[in-house]
Amino acid sequence: MTDIPPNKAQRALHLHRELDRVWADDPGLRGFFTSVNHGTIGLRFMATAFVFFAIGGVLAMLIRAQLATRKGAFLDSELYNQVFTMHGSIMMFLFAIPLLEGLALWLLPKILGARDMAFPRLSALGYFCYLFGGTTIVLSLVFGVAPDGGWFMYVPLSDKVHTPGVNADVWLLGVTFVEISAMAAAVEITVTILRCRAAHMPLTRMPLMAWYLLGTAAMMLIGFPPLILGSILLELQRAFDWPFFDVSRGGDPLLWQHLFWLFGHPEVYIIFLPAAGALSTIIPVLSRTTILGYGAIVAAILGLVFLSFGLWVHHMFTVGIPHMALAFFSAASALVAVPTAVQIFAWIGTMYGGQVQFRLPMLYIMGFFGTFVLGGLTGVMLAMVPFNWQAHDTAFVTAHLHYVLVGGFVFPMLAAVTWWMPMISGRWRISGLGETAFWLIFIGFHGTFLIMHLTGLLGMPRRVDAYPGNPEWEIPNLISSVFGMVQAMGFALFAFDMVMQWLFGRRSWRNPWHAPTLDWAMPLPAPSYNFASLPTPLHGDANAVLPLAKGQGLLPGAPRGHRETLVVDAASGRPDHVAVLARSTALPVWTAVAIGSFFGLMLAGLYWLAPLGIVATLVMVWRWGAIMGVERDLPPIDVAPGLNLPPHFHKRQTLAYTGCIAFLVADGTVFASLLFAVGFLSVIAPEWPAPGAGYRAVPMLFATAAALLSSAFVVYAARRAEGCRGAPDAAIWTRAGLCASVLALICMCGLAAGLDDPRRHSRDALRAALLGYAAVHGIVATMLALRADRDARTNRLGAERRGAIPAWRLFHQFWLTVTATGVGIVLAQEVL
Repeated sequence: MTDIPPNKAQRALHLHRELDRVWADDPGLRGFFTSVNHGTIGLRFMATAFVFFAIGGVLAMLIRAQLATRKGAFLDSELYNQVFTMHGSIMMFLFAIPLLEGLALWLLPKILGARDMAFPRLSALGYFCYLFGGTTIVLSLVFGVAPDGGWFMYVPLSDKVHTPGVNADVWLLGVTFVEISAMAAAVEITVTILRCRAAHMPLTRMPLMAWYLLGTAAMMLIGFPPLILGSILLELQRAFDWPFFDVSRGGDPLLWQHLFWLFGHPEVYIIFLPAAGALSTIIPVLSRTTILGYGAIVAAILGLVFLSFGLWVHHMFTVGIPHMALAFFSAASALVAVPTAVQIFAWIGTMYGGQVQFRLPMLYIMGFFGTFVLGGLTGVMLAMVPFNWQAHDTAFVTAHLHYVLVGGFVFPMLAAVTWWMPMISGRWRISGLGETAFWLIFIGFHGTFLIMHLTGLLGMPRRVDAYPGNPEWEIPNLISSVFGMVQAMGFALFAFDMVMQWLFGRRSWRNPWHAPTLDWAMPLPAPSYNFASLPTPLHGDANAVLPLAKGQGLLPGAPRGHRETLVVDAASGRPDHVAVLARSTALPVWTAVAIGSFFGLMLAGLYWLAPLGIVATLVMVWRWGAIMGVERDLPPIDVAPGLNLPPHFHKRQTLAYTGCIAFLVADGTVFASLLFAVGFLSVIAPEWPAPGAGYRAVPMLFATAAALLSSAFVVYAARRAEGCRGAPDAAIWTRAGLCASVLALICMCGLAAGLDDPRRHSRDALRAALLGYAAVHGIVATMLALRADRDARTNRLGAERRGAIPAWRLFHQFWLTVTATGVGIVLAQEVL
């Protein structure tokens, strides 16, 4: 630590240099693999997402070239199926979700007044999982083994009988690999918004963008697990012949549709909410006024989050569900338009009450209004069951989908990129290019998809590669194809504009939009540490740039040589403690490689070697807990004159503890989805009840229950000892807990020995899935017990350290709940 210069100007410069040494990425190629800084990772997410968007756009142009004429001689049927499947999969899984993840990672600390996200290494792990998984999916097209069953992978089309190659496996394993990134981002965003805000910033005074991203993260935590579970079940059926979706053995293909659309429809609003957050940020500034109806917009966000999970069946109106269910989901689908309309009227009212400046971001916002509203109106039409029966699976639905996704996501995100580009590059754009790109995109889009509504009403189905017997579809398709090329030219020009701005734009002045928000209270381009000192209630807007730069806020500089950020109470924003964050490390990329090795071995059909990937992943996860940001204890940290706060390892309600809760919310949703599968197949699927003998190891069920109850008592005792700062007693109980957990896992092996062949019937496959799910959590709980024991043996418990016991208790309680529920289901099946 160097001496602080006496002069004020030199002192301020010293703060920035000190922070840059601590927060800067490693130089060169090493920095690509070791960076964990939120700004770097966020930009990587967004750049990679736009690369995948370009690939998906090229595939879209191949589709339009194929459909421009009736005979469709451009692609053969097999390649066309791969192309349209890859187009949808790339746009949904490799562009839309990762782009909003990248924007959230890059932007959130800036608008909340923090230095980084809550878990920097988790952000880096998410990026590499996304990069590796997405690259695998795209390369499958190059090698001719791309998925070809549609981006929705409906069963039985995607089972082993109808798709015998690895095409479907690429989708199932690749998308699941990518979804690890989405779940990591969801936990990261949730915890950051709740715990890493500026001092005394309550939830009721957060920027609207934070509310939108909090709603998005909550929906991701609950919406993505059903798809992850469905992908695992379908891969188990393809790899090991477990008949979850095989009608002849007690399965049902409709189970896949339910699990997929439990994810698929909330995803529309997962995509829309961050884009709407960008609109709520940009519109007031370019209207020179404040947002109209802050409270109403927050209520609309919460309403959308709630209602979006009650709409999934409107994708299944034609599968033969009861009329009462049709009426319920039709009404819910129409009702969801209400909170959307509240936001649109709030934006229009804001513009009406201000003085609108039609600069480039506002042009894209006008494109949003002209596109998304029309998509919403056709959505209400499709919510009506009689019309849905007529238009289902036609080009009308394709047109509606693109109006909603491009209008509700792409146009606002293009506005957002244009808005924050000076902060990213430090440069101002070149006039003329952006406006030309907008008009090409806007005219090209509507020319492509507006007429597609008519094509659908004329009866053209989706996913056809030729239509020689329908000459009435040729002219509308030709018009769509021509305007599709115009749209592609617009996107290419937009990309060229961004590159030119980055390379040749003139240096931008601070806060070029005159925005009042915290994200503009920093130099351009934004430094790696965001703020030289963190904002207080006196530094709540962009006018605080000089006081914060001079170190007049909280946690000025980096005098201890650590990456530190403030952690606050979730509701009130009261400062609670200081989190010491991880420095640059290659651990995330190696963890992603370990996870990828499991998926790669499964994809290669080397199922007997796949457990090696699991072992490698567990070893890397153990390293995450063993290598923390700080190994030695720190005294209370001087946050500001008169305010000293403890470091995070002296507290129980740490960021890691909050993250465990967020993770268990998603984990619990996976389990709830598995219970839904049990209930659905038990009640709806044919060939039930299962034939043959019942479960033969009922006594082992009670032995497992006894072992788990004893371990629960031990965990409770260890928690009490740790709470009383009794490290010696805690060490005894952690060791006992480790032994009890190992005993429970041994009992689970006995349970597995009593299972019938999972290939025989879906009931037996579901029992094996329940047991496997419980065993995975038992392994995690045992690893946490081992970590708690390590803490006790290395003097990381007591007056100086809190240790891993709180997280151990959380996961053990969840393990106990999962196992008890599974045992109850098996016993109920035996009795009934």
